[in-house]
Amino acid sequence: MTALKVVVSAAFGVALSLLAAASSVLAQRPPRIAAAANLNFAIKEVAESFARAGGSPVEVVFGASGTLTRQIQDGAPFEMFLSADEEFPNRLAAAHLTRGPGDVYAIGRLALFAPRGSPLKVDERLDGLAQLLKAGGVDRFAIANPETAPYGRAAQAVLEKHGLWDAIRPRIVLGSTIAQAAQFATTGNAAGGLLAYSLVLAELKSRGDYAVVPAADHPALRQRVVLLRAAGPVAERFYRYVLGSEAQAIFEKHGFGIPR
Repeated sequence: MTALKVVVSAAFGVALSLLAAASSVLAQRPPRIAAAANLNFAIKEVAESFARAGGSPVEVVFGASGTLTRQIQDGAPFEMFLSADEEFPNRLAAAHLTRGPGDVYAIGRLALFAPRGSPLKVDERLDGLAQLLKAGGVDRFAIANPETAPYGRAAQAVLEKHGLWDAIRPRIVLGSTIAQAAQFATTGNAAGGLLAYSLVLAELKSRGDYAVVPAADHPALRQRVVLLRAAGPVAERFYRYVLGSEAQAIFEKHGFGIPR
């Protein structure tokens, strides 16, 4: 009987040790940050700047804002969410999944992009796209999915404003994110696409021509960040850093407007 007690006690001690070790690993794991796909380059640089300034590493997961919102609603273990709009963070706040309403951290812009060799002549008024479409020269044109990506909704609004949506709709290829739309716009026989200006600046400007679309042509892409209910101290510090002058300068360098 004594031997049995010793074995049980030892096993219990091992279990407690394993549980403590697992808890320690979880406590040390970088916080997971959900970020809209148009932030792919900017937020990585912000995270690196944060670490150099004495912060801690963060793990950034990219996706369409609508998709990330659904994942958060389903219990995904994110601590912070940088959306490409205000609507999705507002939904989470209304569902009491955030710590307050959050803040606007950047203003996004759209750009019309045509890859090298495309017959599309780019201009901010989309006159070249209208002419090419009328001539039957548009086989594929890329935008993000308006149902899940704010930049896709903005692209649809631009095409509607210029009276092109109905004609171009059968030729549109939808990216699940704005980053995938950028891939579609540079491959195959795509004439081009309406893409996030930040992504064009970061990786496409040397691969074709582009023109920034006037902000008045679509609803403002006011990008909001929220802390989620599970946010820990590192996420709290990163949130404050995103709104600070160093991070704001990085966003501006990547083509975003700065909220005033």
